[in-house]
Order: sequence, then C-alpha cells, then structure tokens
Amino acid sequence: MAETLTINRKEQIMQVAARLFNNKGYEATSMRDIASDLGMEAASLYHHIKSKEEILTAICFEMADRFITALKEVNDIYFNAEERLRMAIQFHVQISCDNLDKTAVFLSEWRSLPEPHRSEFRKLRDNYEKQFRIIVKDGETEDIFDDVDEKFAALTILSSVNWIHQWYKPDGSMNPSQIAKKLADIIIGGIRKKMITDPHYKPE
Repeated sequence: MAETLTINRKEQIMQVAARLFNNKGYEATSMRDIASDLGMEAASLYHHIKSKEEILTAICFEMADRFITALKEVNDIYFNAEERLRMAIQFHVQISCDNLDKTAVFLSEWRSLPEPHRSEFRKLRDNYEKQFRIIVKDGETEDIFDDVDEKFAALTILSSVNWIHQWYKPDGSMNPSQIAKKLADIIIGGIRKKMITDPHYKPE
C-alpha cells in the first residue's frame, strides 16, 4: 500500500510540474512553486523527487517512450505504407491529446535536460524521425507515394502533428480520432502517387 501511495504521489508531482513547466517555462518554475501547487512544503517534495532536473528528465523520457513504443507497434504490423502512416499519425495525435502538458514539455523544454540525458534524448528524437522516413520510403518502393525528399516529408509530418498540443481542446468540436484522420488525409494526399484511374488526375 505504501508503495502505491508513493507511486501515485510521484505521478501527481509529475503532472503538476508538467503543467507549471508548460505555463511558466521550465527555467521560471522552482521546486517551491511545485510544492506550493501541491499544497505541501518544499522539504516534503524532496522525499519523492531529488531535483527539478529529475522531473524534467522523467517527463521527457516517459513521453519519448510512449511515442517510440507506439511507432514500433505500427512498424511491426505488415500493412502497406499508407496504412502504417495513418496509424502512426493516429497514435501520435492520441498520445499528444491525452498528455497535453507533458507533450508540450517534451517538445519545448528538452534542451534544458542535463547531460548525458540531453544527448540520449536527441538520439531518440532522431530515431523517431527516421522511422517516419522509413515509412515514406516504403511508400515510394510500394509505388504508393511519389518520389519525395524523405527527410523533408518526415519533418513536415512531425511539424504538423507536433502543433496539436497548442490548440487542441478536450471539449472542442473534434476528437483526437477526427483530428488524426483530417491530418492524415491532408498529409497523405500531398505525397500519394496520382494514378491514371483517378478521375481528377491530369497528366502534366
């Protein structure tokens, strides 16, 4: 029971810290701010967390693990590249919408990570981007997508989905699945190969 209480309290600290980091910025948020928001003394906070850097590291790597695990599941399934890209976008959008504050911290505050964590985190980000590049390349090989600059395409996809935390509202007009479908339709529509059978296709 004591372990469960400790885990729940620690997660509560992470959630409050993520919200404050998102609203005020990591550098402008102190351990005292976090403790005050939780209604506890700063000294008590150190029973659960050693430092502000530990909180930031935990948040960034937790979110990295969520995104990478989801994308690995997508790439382990034998679907064509378009289906995999749609699924990858869906997972990314859902994770972002379910964790708005942590996603914002993950995307905006990772540069404040202490070494060697910052370098490790950068490698994870680069690998995540690489997995999207692989999907785009597979789509070219499968003759589904046009020949494009895979790196530029991957960065464009990630730029599109990474803005969601800025404007998504849980009580808004679209849910995460609807947002993901619209984004996927636009993104894939831009790189999908135009077939002769497409009634809208016009040869150049």
